[in-house]
Amino acid sequence: MRQMILFLAAVLISSCSTMSPHDRMQADVDQAAAIIERFEAIPEQGIPPAVMKAARGLAILTVTKAGFIGSVRGGTGVVVARTAKGWSGPSAIGTGGLGAGFQAGAEVTEFVIILNTPAAVEAFSKQGNVTLGGNMSVAAGPVGRSAEGSVALQSAMYSYSRTQGLFAGVSLEGTAIGVRDDVNQGYYGRAVTANDILSGRVAPPAGAGRLLSVLNKY
Repeated sequence: MRQMILFLAAVLISSCSTMSPHDRMQADVDQAAAIIERFEAIPEQGIPPAVMKAARGLAILTVTKAGFIGSVRGGTGVVVARTAKGWSGPSAIGTGGLGAGFQAGAEVTEFVIILNTPAAVEAFSKQGNVTLGGNMSVAAGPVGRSAEGSVALQSAMYSYSRTQGLFAGVSLEGTAIGVRDDVNQGYYGRAVTANDILSGRVAPPAGAGRLLSVLNKY
């Protein structure tokens, strides 16, 4: 219950914007494409192409953490899945929580979570929260060109992160990520479920073209 309250609070804060749900989602979709491109720009510390080509799905988020005595973090993003017809449309996700201890200032971290198994994709297809490292293992993914020839599946999910333009290696263990149904509805123009989107039963909107173009290389 505590995690649910924190998650809802973070999503509420992120939703306090004059942007419509459709425009907020489009911003997340465009940001997701840009994040993948930024990881591609650092091949020595980026995601090996072999990992991307084997991925069953990806969750891509931007998380902001701010605080003074304690800290608050919140973030939004999208998840996509590989289907028999190619990559699915994006489904909206969000995360939030509290931290303890002295943490002055603020930072923005970009995350790419590689979903290595059908079960990992299915977890993001359901209603409610996915807790990373709970029933589904999450580990720091192999990085760089040197790992390309020796990539082997070791976890249901691999996590990659960048903070202030640098490879960060931030752990996501214990992080709860939830579906944002209202944002999906605004983006697709009707009530849709995450499962409808990630299974490919809902056609990707035109606004997802740039993201899908980036992913279609893999």
